[in-house]
Amino acid sequence: MALVEARSIGLPAVAGDDPRVLILGSLPSVRSIAQQQYYAFPTNAFWNIMGALVGAGKDVEYGARLEKLKSSGIALWDSLASSRRPGSLDANIDHATAQPNDIKAFLAANAGIRLIAFNGRASQESFLRHIDRDLALTWPQINQVLLPSSSAAHASMGLDDKIKAWSVIMQYLDTN
Repeated sequence: MALVEARSIGLPAVAGDDPRVLILGSLPSVRSIAQQQYYAFPTNAFWNIMGALVGAGKDVEYGARLEKLKSSGIALWDSLASSRRPGSLDANIDHATAQPNDIKAFLAANAGIRLIAFNGRASQESFLRHIDRDLALTWPQINQVLLPSSSAAHASMGLDDKIKAWSVIMQYLDTN
């Protein structure tokens, strides 16, 4: 009997009342899915980056981190809702079985979003492949930026350089 690879099923979107920036990952890691927490893998730099930018670092309890993102105008989700994927590496996502999140409905419901920030190339490629190749035509008011992946698998860039690259999102936020 052949072993069927389990489907990875992502997490719900995190968004406050008036998000300005939507950060999209590709599909949560096995650990993130098991813990039901975005970016739960300890060596992923996402929360270190958010700590530096908006005070939502690893030293803050997870629920409070999400609240800080929401109050800062940041929404968090993934390009894919589910897919077969052995392990956690984006390279192992089976795009033939991938189901995208309904990003178009999310954008329609959150008209204040002005930037989609892709957390790494896999997120952007999944978005373009499964969701919308013509976002600029559909939503001309929304800019897009490809950011360096926060994953430890992409360690060629140090944390300080990642923070600097990610700081582009700050110009879209209402920071007090």
